[in-house]
Amino acid sequence: MMLKASTKGKFYAQGLNFSCKRCSACCRFEAGYVFLSRKDASLLCAALSMDYDSFLKTYCRWVPEKSGSQQLSLKEKSNYDCVFWNSRQSDGSLVNQGCFVNEGCFVYEARPLQCRTFPFWPSIMRSKDNWKMTAEDCPGMNQGALHSEDSIREMLSMRQAEPIISKNV
Repeated sequence: MMLKASTKGKFYAQGLNFSCKRCSACCRFEAGYVFLSRKDASLLCAALSMDYDSFLKTYCRWVPEKSGSQQLSLKEKSNYDCVFWNSRQSDGSLVNQGCFVNEGCFVYEARPLQCRTFPFWPSIMRSKDNWKMTAEDCPGMNQGALHSEDSIREMLSMRQAEPIISKNV
């Protein structure tokens, strides 16, 4: 599904460069939310060999919205790392929460839409200033592969096709 709004005059009309450097800055160290769609939850449940209810209890939290409803998000660890992040201790041993044996995301192949489309999120793509500010913390932005205006618009529209799970309270 493509966005119908014109991007004429948008700062990304000529495309933008981005190649993930796997630095994990977007996965760690700062509080935040990784919101999930039904497709995200299904892929993660399959990758973890878990049923939906167990997955929710183990890895998710409900985040209140101003409207009074709540949206489903991944939990994060006390140090703000993503709940799916494996890291090494000072002695070099791995703090392992899954069957993954290296440092990094142990559900990488099943990572949520929000993770797959970074940095092409509506909040970042709203302005050139937002892009520049985000690029200060992301070494992959403004480098590497050129993403065309069409591919950027497609990534921006993906959330419309896969809405966040929400519930009324």
